[in-house]
Amino acid sequence: MAKLVLDNCYVLMGATNPPVYNLSDHIASITLSTVHDIIETTEFGQIAKTRIAGLADNSVTFEFHQDFSTGSVEDVIYPALGTALISEWTPLNGSAGDLATASVTWPISGEITKTTTP
Repeated sequence: MAKLVLDNCYVLMGATNPPVYNLSDHIASITLSTVHDIIETTEFGQIAKTRIAGLADNSVTFEFHQDFSTGSVEDVIYPALGTALISEWTPLNGSAGDLATASVTWPISGEITKTTTP
């Protein structure tokens, strides 16, 4: 079985106007998550509940290495807050002596598109 090492990942944010920003060199981790609603289908006469999977609810979580220079994570994310699905932003996290980070989870509208082509 093949193993996958995340060593050449990249994350692009933005649209064609404003420009697309490559924040790959500021990202420590990424998590894609899918959770399905559970729809109960129990009918009269059954002695145990039955269920089916409903709609998927997808999200993405990033842990950014934060900085506040021009073209930084803060410079790209903060102006986009409240647009599209950039619904939350905690611009700074850390303790004394820690690397400044910013962690965020945003919902995804629609399906997650997968590709194995670089």
